[in-house]
Amino acid sequence: MKGSEALSTAACRNTRSTRRLQPPTERFRLDGPTRALDPRVHAVRRDIADIALAGLLFAPHYAQPLPRACAAASAMLRTAPAEDAEAVSQLLRGERFDVLDIAGGWAWGYCVHDDYVGYVPTDSLSEPAPADHIVTAPSALLFSRPDIKSPVRAVWPVGARFAGIASDAFVETEQGFIHQRHAAPLTTIAADPVTVAESLLGLPYLWGGRGGDGIDCSGLVQQALARTGHAAPRDTDQQRSAIGEEIAEDAPLRRGDLIFFPGHVGLMVDGTRLIHANAHWMAVTVEPLADVVTRLLPNHDRPILARRRITS
Repeated sequence: MKGSEALSTAACRNTRSTRRLQPPTERFRLDGPTRALDPRVHAVRRDIADIALAGLLFAPHYAQPLPRACAAASAMLRTAPAEDAEAVSQLLRGERFDVLDIAGGWAWGYCVHDDYVGYVPTDSLSEPAPADHIVTAPSALLFSRPDIKSPVRAVWPVGARFAGIASDAFVETEQGFIHQRHAAPLTTIAADPVTVAESLLGLPYLWGGRGGDGIDCSGLVQQALARTGHAAPRDTDQQRSAIGEEIAEDAPLRRGDLIFFPGHVGLMVDGTRLIHANAHWMAVTVEPLADVVTRLLPNHDRPILARRRITS
């Protein structure tokens, strides 16, 4: 075992030169034909699957998840174990990632907060640790002392989770000090997802991003809703199916309504304006909904696919 690949000698075994988490010895029986499952949120490959799927599909091997957490400021979740593979999501510091397979410096598994499956570098993971605070600013400086003039040790992104003790103007962590204006207890529930999204205005657009260095459209919606106590899936099509209730065609839009476009989503700021992370402006912006529809019309006969409202 070399370096970061040695996550758990007790939990791993050698299989065709790949280190896989040791599955339990129980036997499983399929209840019926193998089911077609969404691979984005069901951890299954041709050679291995999450043990939770053992009764749903056949796999040569089943793995018991090994709990880990993001130790880096952020880590991109990729479709394959390579730095140039497509990014599909992003882990933020302190978020849980359950590992099912480790090979070549990459861990394959899923994000616990939304079940999204992919690969992250093993050196971005560590043992899970308790967290009671979350970064609420676009980014938070980690000072070496409770003094804004002291050296900065790191920068943590919005959504990063950590354990800290609040005193005076700072929250003390094991790594340093974060100003209280940049963080809040995890138990704090924001009243309005649009206000959360507005706090990220100007953040660069980043495909797959959820706040570390940038954010994409569904990442912005997921983060804004999470801060208000609403868990949301990762991708726009998943969000469209799972979030809120359809708004009647003749009903006026209001603040917080979700607007779904082909491969895109945003939140209404009021009856006419949309806040969204978008590749047109390459940032989180507010603009008239009518302008967004006009841009999409040349390529889409139906620019708006759905309008949905969270009612509770």
